[in-house]
Amino acid sequence: MSKLTGKVAVVTGASKGIGAAVAKKLAAEGASVVVNYASSKEGADRVVNEIVSAGGKAIAVGGSVSQEADVTKIFEETKAAFGKVDILVNNAGVYSFAPIDYFNADDYRRQYDINVLGVLLTTKTALPLFPAEGGSIINISSVVSSLAPPATAVYSSTKAAVDTITKVLAKELGARKIRVNAVNPGIVITEGAHAAGIADSDFEKQAVAGTPLGRAGQPDDIADPVAFLASDDSRWITGETIFVSGGAAI
Repeated sequence: MSKLTGKVAVVTGASKGIGAAVAKKLAAEGASVVVNYASSKEGADRVVNEIVSAGGKAIAVGGSVSQEADVTKIFEETKAAFGKVDILVNNAGVYSFAPIDYFNADDYRRQYDINVLGVLLTTKTALPLFPAEGGSIINISSVVSSLAPPATAVYSSTKAAVDTITKVLAKELGARKIRVNAVNPGIVITEGAHAAGIADSDFEKQAVAGTPLGRAGQPDDIADPVAFLASDDSRWITGETIFVSGGAAI
C-alpha cells in the first residue's frame, strides 16, 4: 500500500512547475488530488490526465487563492468530489524582481495577495474539511526568505512572512493534530523560469555557483520532500522550514 492511500490532497497553483510535480507525486503515493489553477485550465487538465492515465485520482479546480469567493469554491468542489482534506500544499505563488527605485504598489499587492493572503485564505477555508485525526499543511516558501538577494525586497519579504505563518500555525493547529511545515526551494528550473529568462542565464549560473551541490533544482527535487511531509513518515515534525536547495542557504 502506498503511503498516502486514502488521503485527499489539495495542491494550489498545480498546473505547471513545482505544483504539477507535487500533484503527480502525491497521486503516485496514493492520494486523491485536487489540481488547482488560476488561469491555465489546459495545464491543469494535462496534469489530471497524467495522473489518471497512471491509475490515480485527480480533478482540476479553477480559482485564485487571492480571492475569497474563489477559495470557497475550491474547497466546495473538493468536498463534493472527495469529502475531506488531509493534505494542503500552498504552492501558488508569483514573483518579480526589481531594485527599490522601481518599486510600485500594484506589484506589491499582487505578490502579497497571492503569496501571503493566499496561504491564509486557503488554510482557513480548508480547516473544517480536515478529519479528527488531523493532517498536514505544507507551505512552499523559498531560500530568499533567508538569503534576501538584492532586487527582491517584495518577494523575499513575502516568503519570510510564509516562514513565520508556518511557525505560528504549527502552534495554533497542533491541538487539532494538523502539522504545518514549509519547504524552501533554491533555484528550480520550471516553465516559469524559462519564461522569465532565468534558465540558462547568468543569474542561473551565479545561483549554481553558490550551491554546494553544484546544480539547479528540478521540480521533482521539491516534490519528494513534500510527499515526505505529507505522509506519516514525518509525524513528529511540525513548525519547520526545510531548505531544499542543494545547500544554497547554508
